[in-house]
Amino acid sequence: MKVLLAMSGGVDSSVAALVLREQGHDVVGVTMRLWGGESDTGCCSVSDVDDARRVAQQLGIDHLVFNFSEEFNAHVVDPYVRSHAEGTTPNPCIECNRHLKFDKLIERGRQLGFEAVATGHHARTENFEGKLRLARGEDAAKDQSYVVHMLSAQDLSYVMFPVGHLQKSQVREKAQDFGLRTATKPDSQDVCFIGSTIGRKGFLEPRLTFHAADVVDTDGNTVSQVDAVELVTLGQRRGLNLGGGDKRYVVSVDVPGRKVVVGDESGLFTPVTHVDTLVWPYSDDAQRLNSAEVLVQGSAHGERIAARATIDGDAMTLTWLRPNRRIAPGQTVVLYDPSDTYVLGGGIVRG
Repeated sequence: MKVLLAMSGGVDSSVAALVLREQGHDVVGVTMRLWGGESDTGCCSVSDVDDARRVAQQLGIDHLVFNFSEEFNAHVVDPYVRSHAEGTTPNPCIECNRHLKFDKLIERGRQLGFEAVATGHHARTENFEGKLRLARGEDAAKDQSYVVHMLSAQDLSYVMFPVGHLQKSQVREKAQDFGLRTATKPDSQDVCFIGSTIGRKGFLEPRLTFHAADVVDTDGNTVSQVDAVELVTLGQRRGLNLGGGDKRYVVSVDVPGRKVVVGDESGLFTPVTHVDTLVWPYSDDAQRLNSAEVLVQGSAHGERIAARATIDGDAMTLTWLRPNRRIAPGQTVVLYDPSDTYVLGGGIVRG
């Protein structure tokens, strides 16, 4: 099979290339140039492109570079800035997967006549109840099904995850056995377009206007002030100029009103969470899952919490079976079946 493999320059995609080659596929590696600015973190640095190219040379496969920097700015960077201006907490890695690492990759793969595209994500595809489903990766600690949950049924039939059945230790072992240059390379952890020296504030400061805000307690008393309300997020405890005393957390952020409300931890729990921008791999899933009990994950490596889903068009209310810590508006929730194995759908939390 002729397979187009996304190669980020990391060990997972490097071993994905090795596995596909061992399986007898005709593999072509491609690295996507996404962020055009300076970067020393994530998967967009110049050294990562070079690592991908040199691994491809080691394996004897062709290597291409696709420039999607304009699309990356439009679908990832600009919405990231806009979300902070609106007081929500974005998830740029999910939007990058949604619009670039899958939508654009799949589109280009089909245009070029490839029979499948592949990535190094720790996820799997399996048949479940008669349908092809996205499943958790074999290594629970490295599972990435959360960040690729948006794949449709049509996408899933075209996408391969060659390392999804491996433990991360096995991935590194295979890389070391073959002598791949990425065998001991650390995993990417940070947002690729935010350099480690400037951080989130340094990245956003030239791109939006920061506004000072009063920090008030739940009785309305002003207790401090922050310099940039746009940088405050739900659940935050540090950087609020509160001094010592009892632990207090951000329980509300009002960017237009220039106000941050803090309270004790009990103010972070809620019986329900409202979600929109829903995605389902199959169109009938929304009807099938209405009023059903599901497991919900609210961050890349978060705990799965049981909830009952009530779906109304493109909106969903999750009623938690026990009070759950509130999820910041703008973040993504992903629904799994009760066995905690298969992705059922997902959406974005709203305030």
